[in-house]
Amino acid sequence: MENLFRLADHDDFFSRRCIWVNGPVIVGAGPSGLATAACLREQGVPFVVLERAECIASLWQKRTYDRLKLHLPKQFCQLPKLPFPEDFPEYPTKRQFIEYLESYAKHFEINPQFNECVQSARYDETSGLWRVKTVSTAGSARNEVEYICRWLVVATGENAERVMPEIEGLSEFCGDVSHACEYKSGEKFTGKKVVVVGCGNSGMEVSLDLCNHNASPSMVVRSSVHVLPREIFGKSTFELAIMMMKWLPLWLVDKLLLVLAWLILGNIEKYGLKRPSMGPLELKNEIGKTPVLDIGALEKIKSGDIKVVPGIKRFTRNQVELVNGEKLDVDSVVLATGYRSNVPSWLQEGEFFSKNGFPKAASPHSWKGNAGLYAVGFSRRGLSGASSDAMKIAQDIGNVWKAETKQQKKRTTACHRRCISQF
Repeated sequence: MENLFRLADHDDFFSRRCIWVNGPVIVGAGPSGLATAACLREQGVPFVVLERAECIASLWQKRTYDRLKLHLPKQFCQLPKLPFPEDFPEYPTKRQFIEYLESYAKHFEINPQFNECVQSARYDETSGLWRVKTVSTAGSARNEVEYICRWLVVATGENAERVMPEIEGLSEFCGDVSHACEYKSGEKFTGKKVVVVGCGNSGMEVSLDLCNHNASPSMVVRSSVHVLPREIFGKSTFELAIMMMKWLPLWLVDKLLLVLAWLILGNIEKYGLKRPSMGPLELKNEIGKTPVLDIGALEKIKSGDIKVVPGIKRFTRNQVELVNGEKLDVDSVVLATGYRSNVPSWLQEGEFFSKNGFPKAASPHSWKGNAGLYAVGFSRRGLSGASSDAMKIAQDIGNVWKAETKQQKKRTTACHRRCISQF
């Protein structure tokens, strides 16, 4: 604890409330943060979870569309130590998944510090501790807090901030422009001509939902995309791939998946959906691009209810001009252009994380950095990857914690009076 006295040498130590955390600070209360907290609880390690929103899993609660279901079977999406309820369907709905996460937090007594936005986090070489500065607002009051901890777990994930593309003329377009994170339902788009920019899982599902609400979507496909059936011969495509990878090399599994996809879906390239040269699993591993698991959009594309169009050249007041010269009348635009990590905006560290907000080391080595820094939910392997990372992190911290608590009696040292709180 004498390290805390050294912190007082810094100029801004006295300018904010200081809290010593007797354990790790976890930044983010999404599935990754909750999984890590639960595993630490099982190890008997205390922790603090910081969350900028006022609820857990804010991405799921606030930035997803109503029709969303898990794309993978529930056994691949459950968090450590607590499975989904048996009566949940194989592909739980958005609401069911949120209920599961809320019950998960309650079961493991995880109580995040809500409305605390991390402004910066840096490792203090002098003290050997992490300094995590947050700002919270309650009404007109602005509160600044600095958490001091030995371990820092980054759990803000791959999808912390929306990606807004720069498209010529978009600011002059007179219709409604929204990101997929603001899209809830196609109900308000009934009878309208809607351009959906992006052809990933979100773009496909938004286009399908618009069709189901009698809108006329045009989906912009700027690059190649893998579309696979969600199930092959009654079995989850993902589960089938996992089974095959136990016995076969990845390139061969990719070949088999594409053959099976062709048998079930047919030749999708004639509908404007060109496949990448790299296989779906290899592409996911190399650059993190997830294949689309079709749940009905392809039939709408084949019937012409969803129109596939090439890239956009520019927008005008009420039209969009495509790169092939075609012009379309448009009422609304939905940008299904994805998300990005926000880690570089607050974590002052350059060894473990790269400029794109992901760990430099690829999975399965992406969970642990130096000086007590960890990352969970950045392995590009979805919820199952986050769960795996969470268990490794908790085990790693737990081993140190247990070894130290077995040592001779704790030294009790007085903390500076400005360090007024302790977890």
